[in-house]
Amino acid sequence: MENVVLSIHLILALCLIGVVLLQRSEGGGLGMGSTGGVMTGRGAATALAKVTWALAAAFIATSIALTVFAARDASQRSVIDQIGGTLPDAAAPAAPAGLPQDGKSLLPPATGTAPAGTTAPND
Repeated sequence: MENVVLSIHLILALCLIGVVLLQRSEGGGLGMGSTGGVMTGRGAATALAKVTWALAAAFIATSIALTVFAARDASQRSVIDQIGGTLPDAAAPAAPAGLPQDGKSLLPPATGTAPAGTTAPND
């Protein structure tokens, strides 16, 4: 559901940008220097203004819906839960990277014989 609302939100944003750029500029801006255009007259400006208001209202509604979805998801889990980690204990010092927590070596214990299938090095 959240992905659907997000897709609608992005489409509304692009449409709102397009409709705002189509409107006639009263004080200059992108329409500066033009005496006429495809959409002229008061009726076209009113229709574009109504479409702009409708798109803006829908954009605000999807923004609120996305905020509600994000707040609902954030209250159920934390960032640490999402990555599957745990917080380090502040009292215990951290082990150096690459060493196990119990302090034992990562190498197997040395024995006098080589594992099966391998040959001993020639000295």
